[in-house]
Amino acid sequence: MMVLYSGMTCPFSHSCRFVLFEKGCEFEIQDIDMFQPIDVSSLNPYGEVPILRERELTLYQAEVINMYIDDRFPHPQLMPPDPMHRARARLFLYILNREIFSQVRILENRTLSEEMHDNARHKLHDQLSVIGSRLTNGVYLLGEEFSLLDIMLAPVLWRLSHYGIELPRSAAPLMTYGERLFSRPAFIDSMTPSERVMRR
Repeated sequence: MMVLYSGMTCPFSHSCRFVLFEKGCEFEIQDIDMFQPIDVSSLNPYGEVPILRERELTLYQAEVINMYIDDRFPHPQLMPPDPMHRARARLFLYILNREIFSQVRILENRTLSEEMHDNARHKLHDQLSVIGSRLTNGVYLLGEEFSLLDIMLAPVLWRLSHYGIELPRSAAPLMTYGERLFSRPAFIDSMTPSERVMRR
């Protein structure tokens, strides 16, 4: 059985839990309290969660884990089957990593200065507004099909008030999109008690 070492408030761990529930996999969760950390360096040399173990395989980094789960359990498929569309989806994931998740990592790092956190909030606010403009023509980030991109972004949108980010009214399509993700049974099942109270 797969074991996911998962931070109880970590947005990247949250995405892995989301994809596991979406796939209907059998798995075990080992909760890691990020404020009283357990040493996981024997599993991940960077000492970070999420970490996935399955038999002799150990994986870390949320995108790597989520791609493996999608390949390992192909139904429902969460990346486009067409190579060109799949490449575009991977490029979009790269953009999310550069523009969105990099700022989230700063906000999640409590050792950094408040000035760095404020700068990350500002950048995240602006980049999410840009992404919101993509949602005028589709239900999800790739159009009509729910995908790994949505799974990766959902935990960030859930945490906006926790991060102290308030989007303008012009971002209404993004928030409507977020509500669509939050209503999925797999998203609801994927949340820890600490995460459930993050959103006001």
